[in-house]
Amino acid sequence: MPLMTFAEAIADSNQFAKRHLLIGNGFSIACRADIFHYGSLFAQADFSTAPEVVEVFEALRTQDFEAAIRALENAAHILPAYLGKGSAAPATMLDHAAILKEILVQTIAGNHPHVPMEIDDDKFWACRLFLANFLAGPKAGSVFTLNYDLLLYWTLMHDDMPFGEPIRLAISDGFGNDEDEPDAEYVVWQGETNAHGACVMFLHGALHLFDTGKDLVKYTWVRKGVPLIDQARDALANDAFPLFVAEGTSAQKKTKIRHNAYLYQCFKQFTANVQVGTHCMFVFGHSLAQNDDHILTRIGRGRFKKLYVGIYGDPLQAENGVIIARAEALASLRSERWPLSVAFYDALTARVWG
Repeated sequence: MPLMTFAEAIADSNQFAKRHLLIGNGFSIACRADIFHYGSLFAQADFSTAPEVVEVFEALRTQDFEAAIRALENAAHILPAYLGKGSAAPATMLDHAAILKEILVQTIAGNHPHVPMEIDDDKFWACRLFLANFLAGPKAGSVFTLNYDLLLYWTLMHDDMPFGEPIRLAISDGFGNDEDEPDAEYVVWQGETNAHGACVMFLHGALHLFDTGKDLVKYTWVRKGVPLIDQARDALANDAFPLFVAEGTSAQKKTKIRHNAYLYQCFKQFTANVQVGTHCMFVFGHSLAQNDDHILTRIGRGRFKKLYVGIYGDPLQAENGVIIARAEALASLRSERWPLSVAFYDALTARVWG
């Protein structure tokens, strides 16, 4: 099966009013294959300092660090009423909760550049040119990411000089100044009312988004200038957790999304956009795997007319055959009234990072 080039796919998509983009982990792998790879934070974590905590995840049937940490802390406060004051279990649980926080920080830091300067400027420039197809000009739509790393955010914030004329990307994500602390080192989610104008959405959360209990805040490099590992450690010390969907199955992910206002708003906006018949969507760096069916089935039940899916390498390779079959399965979900055409392009020709 011949693949379109990315440029050919973009030219073909000019027939539609807007282009949207859905990106997966392949977007990050294309930038730094040495550190970004498939697998959850749970799978990458080193529990050797407290191997018992793995049983906590198993008992709770989750891979969500926040759920495990909060369960340990809550149980530590309840157990003395049943075991008496002399039991060592509550103190052990609190120790393990603290260890889990540090494991989480170390796992995040071990799989992420600490600062934007660790990535070459020309890579950011190339990525901004790629994103301009979806966030600039008359065809500008929205970018939806299933990743929780900072590469997309850093790219949107990056200075174009000295490479060429500035690229004016739309970067609204629904966050803005805290009205009570406008000069704070962070910005806060403005809520559903002001989110409708957002064009960049983190469908599974992100490592720079922290739930403080009172607000969902976004830490910014410009305002804070502190490496990721230090921001994460400070936030966890203050009982604020990074917001990301860490569960393993589509059903578990969907449950977490529905119980968080920001994530659910992003989900609703994705659903609304795929219902517009005059739009189209590109997929880059995603295998269309079933563990993201809570998002992907919305494509199959949508109304937009054409889906462009990036393929790496020979389309006859087994893994690419699975992607092609999954894309065709999504198209088969459509009604006769809203058929979906699927095209495949060579992902390497997109030159996302140069």
